[in-house]
Amino acid sequence: MRSVRLWMVVALLVVAGVGVAGWQLLPARGDDSRTITVGTTDAVTSLDPAGAYDAGSWALFSNVFQSLLTFEPGGAKPVPDAAKSCAFTGAGLRTYRCTLRDDLTFASGREVTAEDVKFSFDRVRRINDEVGPASLLSTLGSVDASGRTVTFHLSSPDATFPFKLATGAGAIVDSTRYPRRSLRTGTDVDGTGPYVLKSYTQSAKAVLAPNPRYKGAVDGLGSPVVLRYYANSDALQVAWKAKQLDVVARQLPPAQLAALSPSDPAQRVTEADSAETRNLVLNVRESSPLHDRRVRQAVASLIDRQELVDRTYRGTTDALYGLIPAGITGHATSFFDAYPKPDPKKARALLTEAGVSLPVRFTYGFAEGRGAAGEEAAELKRQLEADGLFKVTTEGFEWTEFQKKYAEGGLDAWAVGWVADYPDADTFGAPLVGTGNSMKNGYTNNVVDRLIKETQDDADRSRTADAFRRLQQRVAEDVPLVPLWQRKDYVISSEDISGGQYLSDGTGVFRLWQLKWL
Repeated sequence: MRSVRLWMVVALLVVAGVGVAGWQLLPARGDDSRTITVGTTDAVTSLDPAGAYDAGSWALFSNVFQSLLTFEPGGAKPVPDAAKSCAFTGAGLRTYRCTLRDDLTFASGREVTAEDVKFSFDRVRRINDEVGPASLLSTLGSVDASGRTVTFHLSSPDATFPFKLATGAGAIVDSTRYPRRSLRTGTDVDGTGPYVLKSYTQSAKAVLAPNPRYKGAVDGLGSPVVLRYYANSDALQVAWKAKQLDVVARQLPPAQLAALSPSDPAQRVTEADSAETRNLVLNVRESSPLHDRRVRQAVASLIDRQELVDRTYRGTTDALYGLIPAGITGHATSFFDAYPKPDPKKARALLTEAGVSLPVRFTYGFAEGRGAAGEEAAELKRQLEADGLFKVTTEGFEWTEFQKKYAEGGLDAWAVGWVADYPDADTFGAPLVGTGNSMKNGYTNNVVDRLIKETQDDADRSRTADAFRRLQQRVAEDVPLVPLWQRKDYVISSEDISGGQYLSDGTGVFRLWQLKWL
């Protein structure tokens, strides 16, 4: 979700980076009171920021909650949102202080206080929900609130902490309306974002109205929006073709995406080289048949990414050979270096050395309705079983059930997409392969943890590339996961909607307020 290429209706523009001046020349002349309907296959795990760490939930959070910091479109560094200012104090990158805006109120009219901010961070860590974002705040030691000032004391130096404040993990909630030690139930949301959640029907729709009380980095109010959630890509495609939607984001079927035409006068298409990745995560616990590193290396030796991309995704994704995607400082091709092509002989030798019985049997889980996850599972099963070395049992689950299933260790392998939390390689480090990572696969490695901390110690992010490459080399040796592909992100809108190019640009923010009628 980083650099952007745009297909326009009238002309094909190739734009470097994310500055798209041509689109900015289009005035928002339309009726801002008209509702814009957006369709997606992303699911919302929870309406409570302490209970969700996934793209669908955070897309909604970007609009109904506010964090101290945020990212401007295409921005590489966070800027103030609910905060007036934020900065590290003293030496050592261990104390971070923010001053709140003076004019902040929740949608209810209650003033936002520094205590609300402290409460929000404390409860995320205290609740520590199994599919929540507590792991993202692993370097946070404690939070102090005094007047309009919030001070974060870090347990270790972390130059990326400001980035983490700008994510859904940093969403500020009303301390009088959210339980201190448990998730909030029901469909009410009390935030300070650019939108107010007027109603919510699980797995169906979220109705959003512009928040007139909002004060922050966003200028002006957006149009009313209805977010419609679809069980699978085919259902989303049907709704789009029936003209029930004004905008489609994440994700039409691969065949439909591959067939998109820049000359179609009825739609606008934004294609982005995103930093969203997908990995085959392997359970390394002693009870798993994939516990032995040599067995995991054998899995990596058999996977043909290019064939997966060509057969299943029709060229709408790119093969990925490293933990960190292309376009992000620190990207490396460590899995290509270690496993340059499918090698059944190498895989058999590794399994023989491990002393396991053939075929090695394991379960592979995936989330139903998530793009081409089912077809992907079938293709990976075919590749792994082709030489009789593995026997794979695949099973699909509803999204929330799937998250709980792998978090509890109920699967041997599972495929998970990873949307960057913020535009820095750190978001692909600790959350994916650090001790206590959000993949919940039991992986821990002292060298990996040390390298993650080494990168967090440096405020000059350009100097972290070597450490990230060494980290990826170790991951390719241990194989707690296998990188599969990097997504191309598509946003399709009707011809009378502008702003689609800003909706999702790799900063982790889903900007519904940028969508306008022409």
